[in-house]
Amino acid sequence: MIKLENISMSFHGKHILQGIDLEVQKGETLVVIGPSGSGKSTLLRLMVGLLKPTQGEVWIKGQEISHLSEDNLNKVRIGMGMVFQYSALFDSMTVGDNVAFGLREHTAMTEAEIQRIVARNLRMVGLAGQQDVMPNELSGGMKKRVSLARAIAIRPEIMLYDEPTAGLDPIMSGTIDRLIMNAKRVLCVTSVVVTHHMSSAFKIADRVAMIHGGRIIEVGTVEQIRQSENPVVQQFILGLKSPSAYVRRRSEMR
Repeated sequence: MIKLENISMSFHGKHILQGIDLEVQKGETLVVIGPSGSGKSTLLRLMVGLLKPTQGEVWIKGQEISHLSEDNLNKVRIGMGMVFQYSALFDSMTVGDNVAFGLREHTAMTEAEIQRIVARNLRMVGLAGQQDVMPNELSGGMKKRVSLARAIAIRPEIMLYDEPTAGLDPIMSGTIDRLIMNAKRVLCVTSVVVTHHMSSAFKIADRVAMIHGGRIIEVGTVEQIRQSENPVVQQFILGLKSPSAYVRRRSEMR
């Protein structure tokens, strides 16, 4: 569904990504982990065509998108939903109008059909009856849920999540994790989730890719990542101060 080939990305001469090769299979949830500033969110923006790579190719469902016009990119994006880190709701619109936005822009549905989908999606994320509420009346977790309801309204085949649990308490983070898994189960979507929360990553992932220094340093199942021999991977997933701390811990255990 998604394929990145030899992707590099630079801003003002600074290398953000270097030589990225990555594939996401239909129906799987790939979680991308790594320290802040390592290029995780840049990967998502390349996948949805918000950025064009300095080098390499981005393939979505067998179509290379990095050289498409904006009109043709929009045709590809209709099949993709994205949940942004800060929700990115339209503050001047009600919750219902936020969820309905993509349907009104990109479909020929009647208003009655749109309202049925809005009501159904808000029920799915636990916000039934909140159509007339304004975004500034919502908590951070509720905004994330509205953003998810909006993203799945057009029944996308691909979902991209940028730090969906950032800034949320453990209970609400668990709620968002369950909604991501439910969207996969109900809609059969292919998902890419960027996060630095390891509890969420290990709960929702089919596979995990770790990016460090602008490069993918390891890809594997949750168990493979847990058992990785790479000290940098272990430093990150265990929250250690340095890779050498993991090496010392291994030596002590022996």
